[in-house]
Amino acid sequence: MIENKKIFVTGGAGFIANTIIRNYVEKNQITVYDNFHRDTLSGSDLAGHNNIEVVKGDVLNIDALTAAMAGSDIVIHAAGIAGIDTVIKDPVRTMRVNMMGTANALEAAKVNGIKDRFIDFSTSEVFGSMAFRSTETDQTVAGSAGEARWTYAVSKLAGEHLAHAYYKQYGLPVVTVRPFNVYGPGQTGEGAIQIFIKKALKNEDLHIDGDGAQIRAWCYVDDFVDCILRCVENPLAVGESFNIGNARAVITILGLAQTVCRVLGSQSKIVFDPPLSADIALRIPSVEKAAELLGFKAKVDLEEGILRMADWMKKQYE
Repeated sequence: MIENKKIFVTGGAGFIANTIIRNYVEKNQITVYDNFHRDTLSGSDLAGHNNIEVVKGDVLNIDALTAAMAGSDIVIHAAGIAGIDTVIKDPVRTMRVNMMGTANALEAAKVNGIKDRFIDFSTSEVFGSMAFRSTETDQTVAGSAGEARWTYAVSKLAGEHLAHAYYKQYGLPVVTVRPFNVYGPGQTGEGAIQIFIKKALKNEDLHIDGDGAQIRAWCYVDDFVDCILRCVENPLAVGESFNIGNARAVITILGLAQTVCRVLGSQSKIVFDPPLSADIALRIPSVEKAAELLGFKAKVDLEEGILRMADWMKKQYE
């Protein structure tokens, strides 16, 4: 585990970033750079920690970003617009933040001479609507131009290409990661598991888009972050892309809703809504590359993850 480093985290108030920070905060200095549009940090036990400096700022402001990053050793670029509802409501901001924000973060890292690592968050959506055991070298699929669903994937893929260009052209120590359906304590926003658990705890109806036959592989946040730490610390990761997920925790959306109800003893009913115009039918990663290069293997199975997240949510309600 690294010590005595200055770690700069864009989107540092977010759900996944908080879990990363928790692993590093005792023995490193952390700068959280965030506009606090989504905020897991302020209500957590990390708020006010002596080793955390909070800078309220936007990744679209390159001068502020570059100044705040000065003196850092490691950059974890987790800032971005996500969530299908948000993307459809504000596609222009999605493209600007995810493309220009990433361009700004990479340029700021180059100007500041970041030596140890630059972790760029991409997305599993780059594999399109059918991704079965997708490897890092499989073709990426953008979907049809003008279809709002793909705005997010295209913006993230552009950032990924740019990150690797900075590695090849300037030697910036870049690693790109593609999360596959990460969930867990601290999650805010639009994730299916989070919504299902929240409603199941209150015995409210669980709504499913379409027939619920869409298949996903769900990755508990602690497993995801375990792989991120390996990307930060293992020299073999530099210049590479990694799919990060749990290829064992595979289930249909209907099966997920049923599992949440069963595990939590909920009386919720499952309600089927009209399908989304461009949904993801199948998304399962191959995680062999992360296993071979980094020794990564997800440990938390789905039912255990649901119980852990439900326990965290109950504490929030109390």
